[in-house]
Amino acid sequence: MALATDKEAEASQKAYPVNAFTDQSGSKPAGQSSTEGLVRLAETVTMGPLPYRWCFYPMAIVPILTTSEDFTVPVQVSWSPLPSQRPLLLVGHGSRDGEGRDRLLEFAAAYQARDQSRPVIPCFLELTEPTIQEGVDRCVAAGYSEISVLPVLLFAARHNKFDVTNELDRARQRHPQVTFHYGRHFGITPEIIHLWQDRLAELDGPRLNPQGIAREDTVLLFVGRGASDPDANGDVYKLARILWEGSRYKTVEICFVGITHPRLEEGFRRARLYQPQRIIVLPYFLFTGVLVKKIMEITRQQQVAYPELAVTALPEMGNHPQMLEMLRDRELETHLGQVQMNCEMCKFRLAARGSGASHHHHHEHDHSHSHSHSHSHSHSPHHHHDQPLDLFPTPESYHQRAWQVP
Repeated sequence: MALATDKEAEASQKAYPVNAFTDQSGSKPAGQSSTEGLVRLAETVTMGPLPYRWCFYPMAIVPILTTSEDFTVPVQVSWSPLPSQRPLLLVGHGSRDGEGRDRLLEFAAAYQARDQSRPVIPCFLELTEPTIQEGVDRCVAAGYSEISVLPVLLFAARHNKFDVTNELDRARQRHPQVTFHYGRHFGITPEIIHLWQDRLAELDGPRLNPQGIAREDTVLLFVGRGASDPDANGDVYKLARILWEGSRYKTVEICFVGITHPRLEEGFRRARLYQPQRIIVLPYFLFTGVLVKKIMEITRQQQVAYPELAVTALPEMGNHPQMLEMLRDRELETHLGQVQMNCEMCKFRLAARGSGASHHHHHEHDHSHSHSHSHSHSHSPHHHHDQPLDLFPTPESYHQRAWQVP
């Protein structure tokens, strides 16, 4: 959990010399409830000082930024042996942020440590090395003719449907003797829902919720990465809604940090319309990187701008045992030929059907992925996450391109 620096604490003291909970002697006014104190704090912010010094929330301009170390880690369970010992190629997105790159490598190392019977080879789609081609070459050099491949991706957007599969097509042309067993992304699963439910439950306690704000007075702000694939963006809304159902939070607002809309700043604005006492920011990411750090920076800015609200940010999922369990299920699917994907709303499929061409997502033993359009290895500029270029700065600019294919 991030603590305030001396400078931030000093700024907080200067910004709020009065207290909504204690009088000049430092005692809480008789009969005043926490809710009344929060109301007085709001009055202090909007109407000027009251005869109370503020101490109940002494870091109002500093949000609570949690880390994975703030949460309980479930006990790991043993795994049954895999049907064969073919290597596993783990394909991460890639980031020029060194910390983001390291998290994927650590994830792969943790997964390898759980089962040493076959090699686990981490690689990246773009922005950093080793590349997918280098990973494949390493397996071939070791004498393997069959390779399982898993995209370490949350949703089935362009990277999963087009970019990774395109790279595997290139690898197959270079190594025609190799059979690729391509698995599926993580998707929406009970395990992921339970992971977030467990973390949210720990946010209810006094350690991470010192004001004791009820869920009924809290808005959950669910932040997705944002994709150029409407199907994947729709899955973000579905997962957020499932997580909210039965949670007792006042509501859930969904937003994105890039490409599509609404963006994070707009998400905060919408969340405030419900007049909550607390906003919980949930960044739906696997690992840290440029975008997660951007989310945390915007969260800090929002806390400074609206100090009457308590703001808490959850960490990315990271190297969590439940993610390793799901990865094991995905790897086993590639061995059993049981990989299935729902392509009904895939814009690549719809474009191919509209042109009369075939569109295949073969996720069995022989990898093939055909489109009516030509394959190109170049990626659109908006995929370079650490560059300031924003191809869709407004909702209108995104709507004009939403259903186009590369």
